[in-house]
Amino acid sequence: MARLSSMNLVLIFLLSFLILWSSELVIQSEGKSDYGTALTKSLLYFEAQRSGKLPRNQRVQWRGDSAVKDGSDAGIDLSGGYYDAGDNVKFGFPLAFTISTLSWSVVEFSSKLQAKGELSNALAAVRWGTDYLIKAHPQPDVLYGQVGQGSADHACWQRPEEMTTRAPPTKSTTRTRGRSRRGNRCSLFNFARNHPGQYQNSIPDAGTFYSSSGYQDELLWAAAWLHRATGDKMYLDFLSGAGDTGGGRTEFSWNDKYVGAQVLVAKLVLEGKVENSGLWAQYKNQAEQFICNSLQKGSGNFKKTPGGLLWFQPWNNLQYTSTAALIAAVYADYLAPKNASVQCPGGIASSSDLIALAQSQVDYILGANPKKTSYMVGYGSNFPTQVHHRGASIVSIKKDPTPVGCSQGFDLWFNKDAPNPNVLDGALVGGPDAQDEYTDKRSNYQLAEAATANTAPFVGVLARLA
Repeated sequence: MARLSSMNLVLIFLLSFLILWSSELVIQSEGKSDYGTALTKSLLYFEAQRSGKLPRNQRVQWRGDSAVKDGSDAGIDLSGGYYDAGDNVKFGFPLAFTISTLSWSVVEFSSKLQAKGELSNALAAVRWGTDYLIKAHPQPDVLYGQVGQGSADHACWQRPEEMTTRAPPTKSTTRTRGRSRRGNRCSLFNFARNHPGQYQNSIPDAGTFYSSSGYQDELLWAAAWLHRATGDKMYLDFLSGAGDTGGGRTEFSWNDKYVGAQVLVAKLVLEGKVENSGLWAQYKNQAEQFICNSLQKGSGNFKKTPGGLLWFQPWNNLQYTSTAALIAAVYADYLAPKNASVQCPGGIASSSDLIALAQSQVDYILGANPKKTSYMVGYGSNFPTQVHHRGASIVSIKKDPTPVGCSQGFDLWFNKDAPNPNVLDGALVGGPDAQDEYTDKRSNYQLAEAATANTAPFVGVLARLA
């Protein structure tokens, strides 16, 4: 049994649950993006990533039931949830961020999702993740943070429906015991505050793939959402007494949630619920610093490719681009009702400027780029066909149930220079490099692997633009 050294996962789980609780581009001939079609596909992607027994209304038909006995070796039902990316592991830390940002998309843009007929699909996508995360917290002092073992899984190339390398789930825990009280929303928050540390010290395997650099950002992120969901002053008190508000950040991601917390506090400032002074003003100024740098109007502008894509990291850059676009879209709608603007070092930025930024990034991703390639799979006429993804790259088990062995999958499918037999609709691959170049090869996992954390924030941006 691993000893607890961090509660990052607990906080993100709590956030994912609370956001749900608090809310009830085909390229056209003229070169314009079809945001509605892209939105539909983005939600289909989550159905392709489902683990567990699939529901009757499952739309992605090349997938089948998988990992239905997850957790049984530990005497618990941990079936369900989502596979992280192109692998068959359920990594709790990025999964919770995926559900958090997907939920944020629903909270902010539910009316737009409803207008496009996608609200029920978005809520279903959120629920598939939250149902799993709730099961992963069976007691107040226990959280199962991972199912599957990364190294063993990555050494195999198999469909999720026939995995042969499943490892027992891994959990974080404390010595205390007690009856589960899921209805007590602050219990997980207090649990995290009382047991700080980096979660990979409890789950070492996770650190190889998703190593956390800290936990203060999760505490602020959770407190900001808990206040929005409950209105309880204790969370405002935590935010005002935190001391570390994050400073200027260079990304918003599964590992760095400061910008998200800063934006949520900035909303309170704009609405007059807290003073625009002291620490509250600091949160707001730091949120707007990120926005100014994204707009190229800041004092430390983020890099852009020659074709205009915000470029943050050489590995899976579109995850960071999509979150930056979500921040811009959300903040634009916080500014508009107050007729407010952002005072950047390089000039004033209006709500419409922020929407234009989000739109420019979405348009690039959907095909308005030097390679005329859509980096959303299944969208448009030119998109990646060799996505680094086990399930999509092997013939559907429904079409050919012949077992595919661990190493056999590499020989027959991974190394095959041909399009994947299954189209992973709505997936955002890692995207082009800093020079707008992209190689459509399954082995190019740095650029060609899709992940749930890429598409989740993109859902909200697409809903806002559609």
